[in-house]
Amino acid sequence: MRLSAGKRREQLIQVAVDLFSRKGFKGTTTREIAAAAGVTEAIIFRHFATKEQLYTAIIDRRLNAPDAAGWIAGLRAAMDRDDDEAVVRQLINAIISAHRNDPKFERLMLYAALEGNEIAIRHLHQITASIVDLYRKYFLRRQKEGHLRPCLPDVALTAIVGMAQHYALGKYVHGLKEQCLSDEQALESFTRIAMTGLSAPAPRSRSAAKKK
Repeated sequence: MRLSAGKRREQLIQVAVDLFSRKGFKGTTTREIAAAAGVTEAIIFRHFATKEQLYTAIIDRRLNAPDAAGWIAGLRAAMDRDDDEAVVRQLINAIISAHRNDPKFERLMLYAALEGNEIAIRHLHQITASIVDLYRKYFLRRQKEGHLRPCLPDVALTAIVGMAQHYALGKYVHGLKEQCLSDEQALESFTRIAMTGLSAPAPRSRSAAKKK
């Protein structure tokens, strides 16, 4: 079937994602991608000069997807109105949704980490660095204002991400059937746990302090 240039490019990306997620970058050849797509290698190189360029296109496509921009916009809005719980929930929901909606890409990124693939690692750092910086500045500001407990923002962020990622990897990448939580239950539970640890205790009234 003859496809337009845009549709052919999209087909090649989808086929490559599937193979890279199962065999890694090093274990996948352009010949295999061409065979799976039902085209010749020449067709691949017409759209992507190298295998590395195809791999980069896959990562760029995922990191620049509309849903990524959407959740970051929601995050900024929550930060602007100082909604600490929504700020935490946005991150947890984004992690769970990414694994649920695109588990092949998450497997691809796991392979990239195991292979030490510089293309994937470099692109991942580019997108996560700005998000981490947003959270770091927000947590520090809210701590200074007395609304969040004093703690290292990076440690708090690691704890929040860790809960969500462990759950999502087990359910959508490793296919663990014993997951007893729904995504909604996981989202609410993890948010509640995080806020219990992050929220500063309410100041005691003077009368309560005198009684003590």
